[in-house]
Amino acid sequence: MKVHKFQPDLPPPPATTGTIGWLRKNLFSSPLNSVISLVLGYLVFSGLWQLINWALLSADWQGASREMCRREGACWVFIKVWFKQFMFGFYPAEELWRPKLFYATLVLIVAALAFEKTPGRKWLWLFFVNIYPFFAAALLYGGVFGLPVVETHQWGGLLVTLIIAIVGIVVSLPIGIALALGRRSEMPVIRGLCTLYIEFWRGVPLITVLFMASVMLPLFLSTEMELNKLLRALIGVVLFSAAYMAEVVRGGLQAIPKGQYEAADALGLSYWKKMYLIVLPQALKITIPSIVNTFIALFKDTSLVLIIGMYDVLGIGQAANSDPDWLGFATESYVFVALVFWVFCFTMSRYSIYLENKLHTGHKR
Repeated sequence: MKVHKFQPDLPPPPATTGTIGWLRKNLFSSPLNSVISLVLGYLVFSGLWQLINWALLSADWQGASREMCRREGACWVFIKVWFKQFMFGFYPAEELWRPKLFYATLVLIVAALAFEKTPGRKWLWLFFVNIYPFFAAALLYGGVFGLPVVETHQWGGLLVTLIIAIVGIVVSLPIGIALALGRRSEMPVIRGLCTLYIEFWRGVPLITVLFMASVMLPLFLSTEMELNKLLRALIGVVLFSAAYMAEVVRGGLQAIPKGQYEAADALGLSYWKKMYLIVLPQALKITIPSIVNTFIALFKDTSLVLIIGMYDVLGIGQAANSDPDWLGFATESYVFVALVFWVFCFTMSRYSIYLENKLHTGHKR
């Protein structure tokens, strides 16, 4: 009796797999789609080529004055001349080592926290939240350890943007968690106060909050206490962002199945242990995309401090555009500012995707 052996499966046709298969399926599945794809591809390619030609190939890179901008492309000499102002504002030149040290330590700490195998990561996080802000404030402002005082009105550029964004992110998250728990509390007074706070701040534009923090906040303080503009802006941003963060966290709390709460109660856990050990870890994991989205929005909203007389990186760009020696290069200024914001926002977005994949345990669909 002859035994027939099964032959191995043949590989799929090359035209249906890989890049060619994807192109045939998504861009050239029919004659009409093929024509549309070709036309759109031509428009995208021509526009991209013009952008590359303007920004790179025909751009001016070397020099120290506008006379060196002789080509038809971008004049990056303008950014080169104003680069220190974009990074440090009007910080005294002889003290620039202080914001540079701040940048270096910030990058090292954030990189160490992002790397999950960093030894002592928990203690480093506690240092970053509880001690590092005071170190950074003493380093940048001075008045201690023989450092001369540099008033905050001399700060500017990326320095102000990062300070407002970092303080807003780090401080608003725990406040938002507390407000979210308070809004779901069974005690009517706490629930009512938290709801009133959240709805009030969510109903007011941030630009109004900054005006209020800059103009009205000093009216509620004693005459002996004076807050500079930066501290007022920080208070306004934190109060505003905490309300939005609270709603994001509350959405995560409501997404947790009721059985999780009942299981924690069955184990005899107290309210705080139930929240800390069971509910909050799951809720925060679910809301990672929304939390990071709020962080990104907060980072971009830092540009609004310009209206109260503070020069963040966008404010420095507008100040540079009004310089009589560099009139006519506003495009380069805004492109550079947009690139700075994009780099930070894109980095936060990619890291949030990494955290989602790392912590994925079945909620993701």
